[in-house]
Amino acid sequence: MFRKPHPDQIMFDWSKDAQMERIIAARVAIRAEREAIRWRFRLICVETVMMGALVAAAGIALDQPTQRVLHAAIGVSLACLVSGLLLIALSAAGGLLVTHYRRWRAR
Repeated sequence: MFRKPHPDQIMFDWSKDAQMERIIAARVAIRAEREAIRWRFRLICVETVMMGALVAAAGIALDQPTQRVLHAAIGVSLACLVSGLLLIALSAAGGLLVTHYRRWRAR
């Protein structure tokens, strides 16, 4: 729902200016890409903590020695973090590769 603008406010109609539309679209795309990377990293961090906690809870529930449980939980958390970061890096590299390929095909 749109509110009526204040009478002192200057009215701009950006939809008629194609160059301004392209600039706005480019800025929105850059911001969305940055936010996507942040959310992927947050998801990996949450996944890492959850996997470590699950392994620790399972070890405690099975009445295993504390040192073995902590060692396994840290190992699983580290492996989860590394694999998640590797996936982010590979997806970024794949995106760059596709971008370069599209530019090459456009020539």
